[in-house]
Amino acid sequence: MKSRKLRIHAPAIVYFDKVRRCGSFREAARSLNVASSAVNRQILKLEEELGTPLFERLPSGLRLTAAGEIFARHVLVVMQDTERVSSELDALQGLRSGHVEITTVEGVTVDLLPVVIERMRNLYPNVSVGVSIMGSTAIPEQIINGQADLGLAFALLRNNELHQLVRGRFHLGAIMPPDHPLASHQHLTFASCAAYPLILAKPDLSIAHLLQPAISQSKNWGRAVVETSSVELAKKLAMRGSGIAFQTRIGIEDELQRGELVHIPVMHNRPVMSDLGLYTRAGRSLPVAVDAFARMLVEEIANREQAERQTFGDDGSRLL
Repeated sequence: MKSRKLRIHAPAIVYFDKVRRCGSFREAARSLNVASSAVNRQILKLEEELGTPLFERLPSGLRLTAAGEIFARHVLVVMQDTERVSSELDALQGLRSGHVEITTVEGVTVDLLPVVIERMRNLYPNVSVGVSIMGSTAIPEQIINGQADLGLAFALLRNNELHQLVRGRFHLGAIMPPDHPLASHQHLTFASCAAYPLILAKPDLSIAHLLQPAISQSKNWGRAVVETSSVELAKKLAMRGSGIAFQTRIGIEDELQRGELVHIPVMHNRPVMSDLGLYTRAGRSLPVAVDAFARMLVEEIANREQAERQTFGDDGSRLL
């Protein structure tokens, strides 16, 4: 049985939301399978009722006006609440269906997220999952604008429009092959790493911001041999001996287990820690499928944080 698709709102609400997402009447009409004139007519009617334009008609496309931004926040709440009601009605009938849209950093897609998706698929095979990958700094907007139900990100600044469901603390470490001259150290400073070729993160990754205080105090070093927005590329380069990269243990689990990489906590007066958080839009009641998926993620992150605590002491030194 398929999950129901509730159609309980005026077409103008649905059309406005689609135009906002698509950025043009033509693309919105194509997505809705209706004529462009029908979409334009509904938006004009809505603007007449509200007494103000909702979109600026620019040569480059449509852009929300200030009034449009306010109305968009209301529409987002309405649409997401409809999704929740639909999901709860399905759950009452035992359908166990729905869709979860998550935006996430790259590192968790290697092991953590696949583990949770597999668990979700085993328990709820009729629930589909959509995954978008981007840097931590871009994730809040995706959640706030309703493009994602959940967001997984490292080291996000406090944001009143987001609700944090869980926070796991993980050591940021230098990663390198086991035969690297620094590989036997218990912990490292950025300055000691900077004596060797470095692979650094670009500013759209939280790693760059976490390391910035240590970098700014480390004088007389050159530039990185590689700067990248991909933690996967940084990992592969570190494995090849191209330079020292910096990551948490999230995303390099297999390489650590096989002995292909070592992970040494970075110190800057104290261990440099990165918080992995799971977020949703503040004030939103989650649909059943999204809530189930979120609970599994919360449990998995908590388990991995516990394993981290059993591996390292408070000073970053290895216990196991």
